[in-house]
Amino acid sequence: MSDRVSAEARSEKFGQSEGEGIIRCDACPVLCRIRPGRAGACSRYANEDGKLVRTDPALALAHAVETGAPLVAFADGAWDGKLLDPGRAFVTGVGAGTTYPDYKPAPFIVGSTHDGVDTVTVVTEGMFSYCGVKVKIDTDRHLGPEAAAVRCKGEQVGHVTTAEYGSQMLSLGGVRHLTGGSKREGVVTCETLLALCAAEPVTLTIDGGHEVVVQAGRAPVVDGVEERRMRVGCGSAAVGIFAQQWLGHADEVIVVDDHITGVLSEHQAGKVLGMRATGIRVRGRRSTPGRYFQVAKPGLGWGGTDVTDPLSIIESIDPKLAWPGLRLLMTSTTGDHAAWFVLDEALRPVPAEMPAAVRVVVERIGENCEPSLCSVLFMAGAGGSLRAGVTENPVLLTRAVAAGEVRVTMGGAPAYLWPGGGITVMADVLRFPGKAFGYVPTPALVAPIEFTLPRALYAQLGGHMDEIVPVEELLRGLGDQLRVEGWIPGNPWPFAR
Repeated sequence: MSDRVSAEARSEKFGQSEGEGIIRCDACPVLCRIRPGRAGACSRYANEDGKLVRTDPALALAHAVETGAPLVAFADGAWDGKLLDPGRAFVTGVGAGTTYPDYKPAPFIVGSTHDGVDTVTVVTEGMFSYCGVKVKIDTDRHLGPEAAAVRCKGEQVGHVTTAEYGSQMLSLGGVRHLTGGSKREGVVTCETLLALCAAEPVTLTIDGGHEVVVQAGRAPVVDGVEERRMRVGCGSAAVGIFAQQWLGHADEVIVVDDHITGVLSEHQAGKVLGMRATGIRVRGRRSTPGRYFQVAKPGLGWGGTDVTDPLSIIESIDPKLAWPGLRLLMTSTTGDHAAWFVLDEALRPVPAEMPAAVRVVVERIGENCEPSLCSVLFMAGAGGSLRAGVTENPVLLTRAVAAGEVRVTMGGAPAYLWPGGGITVMADVLRFPGKAFGYVPTPALVAPIEFTLPRALYAQLGGHMDEIVPVEELLRGLGDQLRVEGWIPGNPWPFAR
């Protein structure tokens, strides 16, 4: 067994003895002085009998050959190299440790062979001051004005960004909130990011807007009400989708929407179907025929507007075109709100019982809405420590990553690489293993990251070749400092061609 991967050697990578059993941990810039039996400020390192140890073991993910195949824990001493093929074990950055200060090689540089190719995976945990999350909230409810401050516990932790189709978007974290404001702002921002990355619920408030509880993979809760549906489309899209199904059952349909309200008889869909003009004009700014902007203010009412009475958006009814008995349906983009009216002799809309055929189409709007969910994507830039831990000439790694020659994963999860300079990555927090994120009180988030590439290319990049450890040797050497979990379904196998 190589002493490079023994528990003792792993401890010695970080920390300096200062007498009386105290260890100065240099795994991050905080440089905690840790007394025996105590842990550092981040709770990731502890002093155990005068040795600096990780409080969480390193994580390897085992990719079973067949679904349901048993996993054998390496740490129980029973693994003999045959019960589980090390070629199907992926050592992640979770629990690996960091490369601070920058000149240190990555904690694990793992050698293995896949499909006849000698491969290296550089494994580390990154300390990310330049990091944050992008939050997608599936709802047509208005959460707050664009660029409004998003707060947690009263501190600004981000802002509202541009809305997407059927979703509100938040940008949270980033170096300005982590380090550029008050100490409390940095601490709260770090706590918020850590909770969101762990798929825990976080209550946020938006200046000039509303309160929303965000949790990855769960429905948002807006002002105490859980959202159910993501809209089928804007009002114009809903008109186009269901126009044929309303034909013959309604004379006019208005789909109320904060962005684009649709009016069926004016819309191109109504024209193609030969629908008669009704003379019903809605408020707002007319765009192309049958499409209206700014019919009301944003809010939590019909179609993401502040409308509670749908008739309030009707500006006028032309007596030259409208007629008594005209059948009018007004609905929202999710079908959550719908009302049926019939014009009386004075051409006033009078509430009436909605016909069954019309109700079926309204229900179909809801059926076509996807469930409302929150998505949280961790985003970070890999800088000095990370790249220096891989190679002595970091720009070569950056270029190789950009060229697609190096596969980047985060705890085994696939990472999207942003084009352009640097190594800026983004990954879905639900595709990470459990307990993948940590923090250091600088403050910064700690997250796993792995770089996988052919051994020959690693040599060309100026990699730390002397630090490569065969995967079999590493797995045995970690002993009880290793935990094994199954591969996360849906994540691509990093060694696949």
